[in-house]
Amino acid sequence: MKSLTRRLVVTWTGLGPRFLPFADAATPDLPLSRLLRLSLFQASVGMALVLLVGTLNRVMIVELHVPASLVAIMVSLPVIYAPVRALIGFRSDNHHSALGWRRVPYIWMGTMLQFGGLAVMPFALLVLSGGGNASQWPAWIGQAGAAIAFLLVGAGVHTTQTAGLALATDLAAEESQPKVVGLMYVMLLVGTMVSAVVFGQLLADFSPGRLVQVIQGAGLATMVLNVVALWKQETRRPPRGAAPARHASFGESWGRFINQVNAMRRLVAIGLGTMAFSMQDVLLEPYGGQVLGMNVGATTSLTATFAAGGLIGFGWASGVLSRGADPFRMAAAGALLGIPAFGAVIMSAPMGSIPLFGAGVLLVGLGGGIFSHGTLTATMNSAPKEQTGLALGAWGAVQATAAGVAVALGGILRDLVSALAARGFFGEALAVPATGYAAVYALEIALLLATTAAMAALIGSQRSGSSPRPFTEEFERRSS
Repeated sequence: MKSLTRRLVVTWTGLGPRFLPFADAATPDLPLSRLLRLSLFQASVGMALVLLVGTLNRVMIVELHVPASLVAIMVSLPVIYAPVRALIGFRSDNHHSALGWRRVPYIWMGTMLQFGGLAVMPFALLVLSGGGNASQWPAWIGQAGAAIAFLLVGAGVHTTQTAGLALATDLAAEESQPKVVGLMYVMLLVGTMVSAVVFGQLLADFSPGRLVQVIQGAGLATMVLNVVALWKQETRRPPRGAAPARHASFGESWGRFINQVNAMRRLVAIGLGTMAFSMQDVLLEPYGGQVLGMNVGATTSLTATFAAGGLIGFGWASGVLSRGADPFRMAAAGALLGIPAFGAVIMSAPMGSIPLFGAGVLLVGLGGGIFSHGTLTATMNSAPKEQTGLALGAWGAVQATAAGVAVALGGILRDLVSALAARGFFGEALAVPATGYAAVYALEIALLLATTAAMAALIGSQRSGSSPRPFTEEFERRSS
């Protein structure tokens, strides 16, 4: 295990600043090898996300014949925990433990929740499908078991990612914090791509036994990756026995954060854009399987294509923003790019073109990556001092909540429109499976237009990479 870990870190580091966006965030006090080792927790998060919104929704809908609306609800269940991310970030900002750690207890708790959910998930899904002996039991047993598994994984992902990103910013100098967080998200995309390819290969010849092996193997990999990522990362501050300093309550801290100029408008714009890019998460792989006839391995590779687009978007946006571009203008550009991307996805069905579908998925990932990097940079630039965890938690809470709502709405809308189309409500020409999917993609285009309008009102409100935090300075001046 030690030799494998050593080779992994050496390979990771060997990619070097030339090939890794944000690698210039490394400093003598925080070398690239340590940053990349810490980023392994994002690889475990990416692996879980591939299962939740990629591989498993395809398997449940196509192979296990679970209704898309029920699948969408299951996949969106983790959103219940998403609003708590802001509280997790705040608590990890001010946590006091006997060992002096702030972030590690939360990351470890999230790891255990994630592992527990993945351990029971494959069995819950097989019962949910009603196959074999499961048909003799009430349907609610499978539904309850699957719901608990998805909730556990979601809670673990939200907790681990929020506290992990906050730890990354703790280790970095203030001027390089946005770059460090950006590097963490690049590694999330890399982990997503690698996991998608591996899962696609392992599930190419699908069977219930293979499904159990893959998901539980992912749970074990989560434990290994997160332990390696956390090893000797956080120093013990304050020393054991030191009296804890008095901190503001969550309500007071949240009030300071949300009362910043354009804070609420920024969060609304982030939510709209996230919904626009996330509504298709539960539908792209089933779309490829049902409409274009792609197998499990081919549709799982779509997740890797999507992540590759996001990685390219993050890398390009990094170079542009480092030269002083407006992060809101960058986010608006990502939203605009998503419009032709979804147009390509829609047109791939009547044209029967898998390459056009793949190009559309790549562009959706590209636009989403640019949008996410723009909003992430804007959030970090405006984060008040000592509220890094809260700011990242708020950003993550809005994104996760909007994504969960969008996934559920996407699945329900697809089922509703497909049912109406099958009955000839839209005419004989549209009585095909692609109609339900196309309705969802068209709604996403409308949301992207709304996102662009919301971002236009924010352009120019801050400079990318600016270090002053005017609200915090004014608050401290008035308090004194």
